[in-house]
Amino acid sequence: MPFWKKDPVKKDIYTNVAEGLRQVYKTKLLPLEEAYKFHEFHSPQLDDSDFSAKPMVLLVGQYSVGKTTFIRYLLNEDFPGIRIGPEPTTDSFIAIMHNEHTGTVPGNALVVDPTKPFRPLSKFGNAFLNRFVCSQLRNEVLETVTFIDTPGILAGEKQRVDRGYEFTHVLEWFADRCDRILLLFDVSSLDISDELKRAIEVLRRNDDKIRIVLNKADSVDHQALMRVYGALMWSLGKVLGTPEVCRVYVGSFWSKPLTFDSNRRLFELETKDLFDDLESLPKTATLRKLNDLIKRARLAKVHALIVSELKESMPSVFGKDSKRKELINKLHLVYEKIQREHNIPLGDFPKIERMQDLLRNMDFTKFKPLDKKLLDRVDKMLAEDVPKLMSMIPQEERNYLQLNQTTQHTTPQTHTIFTDQQATPFELGGVEGINAGMGEDEWIVTRSRHEYDQVFAQLFPQNGKISGAAAKQEMIKSKLPNNVLGRIWKLSDVDKDGMLDIDEWALSQHLIKIKLDGHELPNALPDHLVPPSKRHLTANENTSLYPTIGISSGEQQSNGDS
Repeated sequence: MPFWKKDPVKKDIYTNVAEGLRQVYKTKLLPLEEAYKFHEFHSPQLDDSDFSAKPMVLLVGQYSVGKTTFIRYLLNEDFPGIRIGPEPTTDSFIAIMHNEHTGTVPGNALVVDPTKPFRPLSKFGNAFLNRFVCSQLRNEVLETVTFIDTPGILAGEKQRVDRGYEFTHVLEWFADRCDRILLLFDVSSLDISDELKRAIEVLRRNDDKIRIVLNKADSVDHQALMRVYGALMWSLGKVLGTPEVCRVYVGSFWSKPLTFDSNRRLFELETKDLFDDLESLPKTATLRKLNDLIKRARLAKVHALIVSELKESMPSVFGKDSKRKELINKLHLVYEKIQREHNIPLGDFPKIERMQDLLRNMDFTKFKPLDKKLLDRVDKMLAEDVPKLMSMIPQEERNYLQLNQTTQHTTPQTHTIFTDQQATPFELGGVEGINAGMGEDEWIVTRSRHEYDQVFAQLFPQNGKISGAAAKQEMIKSKLPNNVLGRIWKLSDVDKDGMLDIDEWALSQHLIKIKLDGHELPNALPDHLVPPSKRHLTANENTSLYPTIGISSGEQQSNGDS
């Protein structure tokens, strides 16, 4: 069945977002790109595989920052062609992809494979293709994401050596097509070489995809780590040229023992945040492709206006060469004219220096005049087709989550870096905070009961209970905000009589202690925290946790029942 068809009222109907994106690109955006040589200036034509490809994660950094080790850490196993060492061991671009048969595919064979999204890389020639390889293995993580390992960026005298191909251009090609860019730094080497600076500059066009990883953070103590973090922020601020810096994850992404474990809790939280970000990529991949197509359409429109304006400004007979040089040198005036006449933000225009360099090799007489029909077709795509496809994304995300949940229940337990800690005492928050005492016979609040009972007696209980006013005077001494104390009161007042007995008071103090220790509170009281004297009241209630670090409500319930 074709993925789109015309109904009697001439409306496009798409079976899924990816196919819809492919169709609107081929029929509405591609003609504009071809008419105004967009592919020669900016980005190659998109193939069908670009719309169906899995999310890609690009790892960039100087040599020995741990890029390959990071991938090894995520996969929990070696991949074909892996080389790890203190010297620049990875000298190639390596695409690590899922396949039932383990092995490697060389670059020249890879770029002619129509099922892979790498065909446009053939334009970089044999010098690059000899340094490009696909590493294939059967791994659950790779079923939903592809990793791109890059050669270590050189420093010192080594960066003067010619690689034989345009490294930054290749990097830019991958950056335009990947879903996440991980820029890795080593705590012991924060210097930004000239080649790394050039690499960051070509990545800036995709700054929304960039995440910074400060790796090997366990090799320094707490004080030194603070200084290293500050120095990294200062260096990145200068290179990125923006007041805001990308999200920085601090940790040690390998399986070796920690040298300094004083920051263990910090590393666990940072690792969880980074893994959550990577795990979300398959769910948001379609939205990212839609976002990239919108960005591409806006750039193609501006490019068409620039090229047609240059064509219109050229003389018909004499003085063409001098006029071409004048237009290139005064390209900023062309930008200003287009911005003023078409009300286009300057942020949509390509970098003027790069555009000038490309225009110097172009024959302006071969440019085409403005075709408003092509522009109107793209405008209609942005105004009608894109909103239609966006409205389909939530349903596709729900279908993905349902499929993921079904797969988890029907497939055997797997062992990946994302699941190894789950349902174990080493899961983040598994035996801490609100989860402390889970599965134990003794009510965990009993351990500090003597202290809590003393305070309760000082509040002059009536008929074994204290009023809300009396409890408030003591609870506000914790200096927690009223909304937090309000939640603690609701959780502690198990019998909902507006007062606290001695067990409920002890529970409230336990919850305050949990919050003061930096942990989150549940939305509903879990079974193991219900006072033994009140458990008959909650036997049939559904308990759920929100938000508990590192554990979902369904997992919490199943653990509580075990």
